[in-house]
Amino acid sequence: MTDAPTKDSNGNLLADGDSVTLIKDLKVKGSGGVTLKRGTLVKNIRLTDDTAEIEAKVEKVRGLVLRTEFVRKA
Repeated sequence: MTDAPTKDSNGNLLADGDSVTLIKDLKVKGSGGVTLKRGTLVKNIRLTDDTAEIEAKVEKVRGLVLRTEFVRKA
């Protein structure tokens, strides 16, 4: 992992295990047309080597990578 902090869309620091909320409806590529709605709570995130991305598990999609610009800390 890098030394640069991972921040959400509001500038709050994110850490492994945090919960985040989506701020925009997102169409998930390669999932057969699944759309994650704005306001969806994503629990227990994992940080990646890229500070602009996090890994998450949502009930419909496993192994999802989200851009931090589309989430805010819950």
